[in-house]
Amino acid sequence: MKKVLFVCVENSCRSQMAEAFGKIHGAGVIESYSSGSRPSGVVNAKAIATMEDIGYDLTTHSSKSLEDIPRVEFDYVVTMGCGDECPYVRAKRREDWQIPDPKHMQPAEFRQVRNAIGEKVIGLIAEIKDA
Repeated sequence: MKKVLFVCVENSCRSQMAEAFGKIHGAGVIESYSSGSRPSGVVNAKAIATMEDIGYDLTTHSSKSLEDIPRVEFDYVVTMGCGDECPYVRAKRREDWQIPDPKHMQPAEFRQVRNAIGEKVIGLIAEIKDA
């Protein structure tokens, strides 16, 4: 299985949802992780509610620092648009998805971001399967 790390600044919304989609759709293909360059320490309540809408319990996740993740070379590191605030993590392949931070968005906009993340993760998993 390929190790995939999703990184954003606070590890409270985008990277948490990406990790969840990795777990939902990537069983047997990827090991999904997430972390933040400056973790908030909590998973955003809107992210929890938005993922609950699709049947995923994000309350089982915790906001983690880059220091909390395994010290390995990841197969993929995906940054979620955090720019210079995402420090270097060893990876065979790096991508930046430029996903807007939804934490202050209204529920409908938040769901659009969630759906965009889900589509990107599904696409990444398909790419990994085809490789």
